Amino acid sequence: MRLFLLTALVMVAFAANSVLNRMAVGAGEIGAVEFALVRLAAGAIILLALVFLRGGGWRRGSIAGVAGLTVYLFGFSLAYGQLDAGTGALVLFGVVQMTMFAGALRAGEAVPARRWVGAGLALAGLAVLVAPAGGAVMGFAAMAAAGVGWGVYSLAGRGATDALAATAGNFTLALLPATLLALLLGAETGGATARGLWLAVVSGAVTSGLGYALWYAVLPALGAGRAGVAQLTVPLIAAAGGAVLLGEAVGWRFAVAAALVLGGVAWASWPRAASRGDG
Repeated sequence: MRLFLLTALVMVAFAANSVLNRMAVGAGEIGAVEFALVRLAAGAIILLALVFLRGGGWRRGSIAGVAGLTVYLFGFSLAYGQLDAGTGALVLFGVVQMTMFAGALRAGEAVPARRWVGAGLALAGLAVLVAPAGGAVMGFAAMAAAGVGWGVYSLAGRGATDALAATAGNFTLALLPATLLALLLGAETGGATARGLWLAVVSGAVTSGLGYALWYAVLPALGAGRAGVAQLTVPLIAAAGGAVLLGEAVGWRFAVAAALVLGGVAWASWPRAASRGDG
């Protein structure tokens, strides 16, 4: 029961990032670029504090990890100027999985038939969701970029022996390129409200920094299979949060897309021994 409750808390924290971004950026409380930068700084501070409190040191991140994290943070915040919380989370989740799938192909890993079918279903779900994009096309594009960024970040960190220390290092090292990018984009925090800044700090320090730390703590007990299944709930929790806290509608198109994307990922992630006829 304790493991279940801790895992549920982490999934809520991850989904809360979507709701917090939407509450701040979507409502005009703070600019998307400024939100991403404050979130990154707050996350770096709390992660470094956690690493040093346990008696360790942060580890230097990789170029791919820092670049992927930067793209993710900016794309994520820019997207929520247009997308609902649940829609954005679903696009992010789907594109991350597609990026991880492409990474496996590029690495020459053997890909069973069920993973091809699952990837196809997830791609179809994204197509259903994005088809009527209209004026929100830039939001979908930004979230797709965020998904690629997080996928690259995840691939770069697969060999890390200390995930928390590596994450603290990546967050810290990403501050320089992120700040330069923010300056190039004309960021200025003077237009942000106190509420917008606090939402960014909470997103960085609590639902990102502490959320990641707790996730790394429960992962060994969960195992890869249950961890993958648990993450399927994040877009649904984000959609529920958007509906309750922001009054965002959850229509049939989201329901169909969620069934395809999450069903496809669940099928692709299913333990090999549980499936028959895998290629």
